Amino acid sequence: MEILAATQNKHKLEELQQILPEHRILSPADLNIDFDFEETGSTFLENSMGKAFALYKLTGQPVLADDSGLSIPALHGEPGIYSARYGSAPGGKILEAEDRNAYLLKKMEGISDRQAFFTCCMTLVLHTNRFFTVQEIMEGSITYKPVGEHGFGYDPLFYLGKYGKTASELSESEKNKISHRGMAGKRMAALIKSLEEK
Repeated sequence: MEILAATQNKHKLEELQQILPEHRILSPADLNIDFDFEETGSTFLENSMGKAFALYKLTGQPVLADDSGLSIPALHGEPGIYSARYGSAPGGKILEAEDRNAYLLKKMEGISDRQAFFTCCMTLVLHTNRFFTVQEIMEGSITYKPVGEHGFGYDPLFYLGKYGKTASELSESEKNKISHRGMAGKRMAALIKSLEEK
């Protein structure tokens, strides 16, 4: 299936193509579409569905969207749905990942409860009235300093106790097997397969 991903983030596009290798993943730019969706939802689900339906209305093609982020219970769920804009001034320039990570570590100073989890909510729209959504998480904890060279975003701060590594120390294939996006993608791939079989 040819699927249009509702993102301009090249890291997400690469991950989605690796997670869904049997399908051709296109970006809005591949269709010369300048797609910029303002995330106004209060949950990952609302933002994921909002993006997917907005792009579907523009193209009429199968669209896959995801909204994902890092949540830290000790910070009352921050950064949550604001993960990509965390620490940025409202309406101002979005901080680079390294600066966001520094901002988060500053907020975590003096906090011993470092529990955290990533969430990925993925929505596939095939028709205005036909859509599917899955949501998965990856649990871990926040380190005291960045560790690792791979991945992106908060990966260098996200420690996976079961593996003794941060998400940034995992290879792409290792990460895709266990990550929130990888798990949501597996569920979505199985769902698409069942649809195609029918």
